[in-house]
Amino acid sequence: MATNENPTTSEDGDVLDQLHSARESIDNIDAALVHLLAERFKFTQQVGRLKAKHGLPPADPARESEQIQRLRALAAESHLDPAFAEKFLTFIIAEVIHHHERIAGSAGSASAGSGSVGAPSDS
Repeated sequence: MATNENPTTSEDGDVLDQLHSARESIDNIDAALVHLLAERFKFTQQVGRLKAKHGLPPADPARESEQIQRLRALAAESHLDPAFAEKFLTFIIAEVIHHHERIAGSAGSASAGSGSVGAPSDS
């Protein structure tokens, strides 16, 4: 709770309690998202190594398009703006491709795919 949120009435205190509770829930969801992304990124690294090993291109436009359409539909079903979901996935896909290119560039070295798990997962 921010320091400028000092309750002046009982009703204000109730509102601030509700804000605090909602913010705790948001913080928990943010933490879960980070952990889910980290797990997703582990699989992205695996996909990137497989692609590099077998000479496959880092990008797969058909798969990416399918994933975008799938997530847009899921977003609509969940009452989330499909355009927002698409922007989010497009960002992840761009990062995945970047990491797959890096893995392909370092294929054959013992360090391929090692490092922090911040590389997004496959689209």
